Amino acid sequence: MPSPFDLFWQNQSTTGKIVVALERIAEAFRVMAWEISKESGLSPIQIQILIFCLFHDAHMATVSALAEEFHLTKATISESIRTLAAKQLITKKQTDEDLRSYRIVLTSKGKKLAQKASQFADALVSAVDGLPASSKNQLLHGLLQIIWQLQQQEMIHPQRMCWNCRFYRTTNHQPFCTFLQKPLHAADLRVDCPEFQPKLS
Repeated sequence: MPSPFDLFWQNQSTTGKIVVALERIAEAFRVMAWEISKESGLSPIQIQILIFCLFHDAHMATVSALAEEFHLTKATISESIRTLAAKQLITKKQTDEDLRSYRIVLTSKGKKLAQKASQFADALVSAVDGLPASSKNQLLHGLLQIIWQLQQQEMIHPQRMCWNCRFYRTTNHQPFCTFLQKPLHAADLRVDCPEFQPKLS
């Protein structure tokens, strides 16, 4: 298969141009994340941990869950957690289920920094927000399909998205959420759902 970075092939191929466009957006994310990292004195992954813990349920704030989420080893996550604890941005709370395990809890200082850091993508939010609603719906559906294909190739772990969820149904070609008890239109599909439950095997 030709490389999307081969300019001759890229400019003859819609697929190639889309892949390179996604790479440019990823680069923008890296630049914005690096800027907030330099400002805070933390590494990008340490920033990601703070933001993740701020917006996700407490049971997901464990070393094992974070290692799976960010595709890193438990040792790497543990090292980041030690740094965050030393900077008084988090505390560790022992879990009731396993006394050898613990959850990460943000301190007030950690919450404040995570809230500020979570705004690093504001420029992209503004860029996407300027698109017409129909374009946003098409873009969302296309990106979800790309994520789905990457899952099938085991390039990324299964995401907390509608298509992976046990509450997702399709009736007469109309997606439906049995948890929310409502049809799902293009704009309703979720990439990271707080009510997500994996499909029963």
